[in-house]
Amino acid sequence: MSRPLSRPVDENLFTGPIGAEYRMLELICPNAALLARRVAERVAGWREGEALEAVEIGCGSGVSTLPLLAFRDDLRLTAVDSAAKMLDQARAHLSGYVEAGRVRFVEADALSCLRALPEASLDVITSNYAIHNFLDDYRQETLAAAFRALKPGGLFVNGDRYAMDDRAAHLSATQAEARLWFQKFGAIGRYDLLEDWIAHLFSDESPEHIMYLTPALERLSALGFADVRVEYREGVDTLATAVKP
Repeated sequence: MSRPLSRPVDENLFTGPIGAEYRMLELICPNAALLARRVAERVAGWREGEALEAVEIGCGSGVSTLPLLAFRDDLRLTAVDSAAKMLDQARAHLSGYVEAGRVRFVEADALSCLRALPEASLDVITSNYAIHNFLDDYRQETLAAAFRALKPGGLFVNGDRYAMDDRAAHLSATQAEARLWFQKFGAIGRYDLLEDWIAHLFSDESPEHIMYLTPALERLSALGFADVRVEYREGVDTLATAVKP
């Protein structure tokens, strides 16, 4: 008998103030927008001249969805997220793309969405600052489902928080990150958001969530992905790519 899957993320992670004001991420993590752009640039240069069928895992409020659509006119995108509040923001921000039929927003968890797709049906799967939120066993199942859903030669692109393999260096960097958040949110008097983001950081750093770089890349290879590589890294902020042979 197979064991039951864990929840994809903590149930209330993005249903409160964080989800309602997710753009505050730009205040405490400027690299989020940078990585969203790098993900989009990577997809824009992939198989130019071919129409691509793609899924974005954890589209959130659409911050990372916009550059994907803007940088590639022939991208047919399904953007998936399980947080209704964030999808409402995404639909509002990208209403023009929705009306033009360029993007379809789906309220679902990543694993259920990918498992419902036909095998070898996607050219590209992307994500930006979402997969690190998954509980570890759910994350592994989701990556396996992504591999199954990609066509041979399909591309997986993930801009995300990959923890440093050096545990002491990672702890020091995380402590510095928390101090920065206190400064940023304190300067605008948003201690309510600070409380939720600090709670979220504890979740990110918990043993069942944390995604160390080298083991994460090794897992992709073990699933069958080839050409697994890091194309950008600053601190924990990382662009990782892989191709299905």
